[in-house]
Amino acid sequence: METVTSFNRLELLQAADAAAREKAIERDVVLMAMEDAIQKAARSRYGLENDIHAEIDRKTGEIRLERHLQVVEKVENDATDIGLAEAQRRNPDAQIGDVIAEPLPPIDFGRIAAQTAKQVIVQKVREAERERQYNEYKDRIGEIINGQVKRVEYGNVTVDLGRAEAIIRRDELLPRETFRQGDRVRAYIYDVRREPRGPQIFLSRSHPQFMAKLFAQEVPEVYDGIIEIRAVARDPGSRAKIAVLSNDNSIDPVGACVGMRGSRVQAVVNELQGEKIDIIKWSPDPATFIVNALAPAEVAKVVLDEEANSVEVVVPTDQLSLAIGRRGQNVRLASQLTGYDIDILTEEEESERRQKEFRERSQLFIDALDVDETLAQLLVTEGFTKVEELAYLPVEELAEIEGFDGDIANELHERAVEYVDRVNAEMEEKRKALGVTDEVAAMDGLTPAMLVALGEKGVKTLDDLADLAGDELQEIVGEGLSNEDANAIIMAARQHWFGDEQDGGQEGGAEA
Repeated sequence: METVTSFNRLELLQAADAAAREKAIERDVVLMAMEDAIQKAARSRYGLENDIHAEIDRKTGEIRLERHLQVVEKVENDATDIGLAEAQRRNPDAQIGDVIAEPLPPIDFGRIAAQTAKQVIVQKVREAERERQYNEYKDRIGEIINGQVKRVEYGNVTVDLGRAEAIIRRDELLPRETFRQGDRVRAYIYDVRREPRGPQIFLSRSHPQFMAKLFAQEVPEVYDGIIEIRAVARDPGSRAKIAVLSNDNSIDPVGACVGMRGSRVQAVVNELQGEKIDIIKWSPDPATFIVNALAPAEVAKVVLDEEANSVEVVVPTDQLSLAIGRRGQNVRLASQLTGYDIDILTEEEESERRQKEFRERSQLFIDALDVDETLAQLLVTEGFTKVEELAYLPVEELAEIEGFDGDIANELHERAVEYVDRVNAEMEEKRKALGVTDEVAAMDGLTPAMLVALGEKGVKTLDDLADLAGDELQEIVGEGLSNEDANAIIMAARQHWFGDEQDGGQEGGAEA
């Protein structure tokens, strides 16, 4: 009999070792799962109300069963409590609050108990395996991984990674790309999530960073950090742009990524099903970077508006279709790469627009200052765009303009001031008619024209103004207000809210 028991004990440890190896989890985790299962079976045998603990000796495989009883003054539940006198009979050192362990005879597992135990072990081992998979792959987000296609369902590809399964959703594959069971596949781990059915590992072949990581595998300088990939923009399966920078002046980043006779870039292109790749040099100067990003098109001029994060690019007429690209692909990728909204104009369009602006501004000065066309055009040529600029400019600086003398400068300045005062007076009347309060009008940074614009949008009181966000205020008043100024005005408008709270708090304190 002893021989049979020893064999069973040995068999138990061998089963635990085999399960741990197969599932790539700790042996102790499997043995703890077995202890839980034995514990559950023992509670079914001795009564569920008992606090029963099972322990498997890690060396011999011997199973020990114990019932735990808590030492109490007054026994309320015989199954879990023991009186102090009874406890001290068993252990003279027992005190109230201690736990007495009472050995139980080993149980003979029936068919149902064995089945239950098996289910508990399988469940616990599965949970441990899922936890191991999650911990293993959560730190590998951002890596490229190789796997084998296990199945394809509704276009979604399930990939066997060896010790886990992953999924490439249909929208993360390259267009017109098909896989069959057994195919080898390379993809980028972009997310690992804990879910009730186990960890979900999401792969992508269309992610911009997949291309960046492929270059790191093909170009040793990228892997070593000598060349940095600063930005990637992709139209998966069709075309991509990648911006590179060299930290070593002696190494050409574009040439290194292209490789001898294009060997390095060709390896990436082949992996991406023939996706054309433009490798461009990154530049800290936005204008230069935008010109590079629009390659292969040639650019004549760049007009950058950093505040609005937009740029106007002027190209020769014969370069327009190349700059825009098929279905706007070239300019769209350049915009993604640089982070700027790019508007492309031909030289003729830009010239026409410049002339139109010149005519409009000249007419503005003719109407507002009652001057002839020559004088108005001279002001526009000197860079003046608004009458207010003339009104606020010192007369001495105005007199320094070539073709102006002191008398002309004085007269222009006076007319500009009169015009601004007249417009402001009209705006003030309009502001009052719209019901915009004096408190709003007293806010620093808001011009009379801005106050009228606020009134027309129903923003009439300090509370109305305080309810706005900075970008909403900018949208209402139009140009002439930076994001920083807009936020400062709104915070100033909100001060009366905090003031009311403080006053209320002080009054409450006085009453108390």
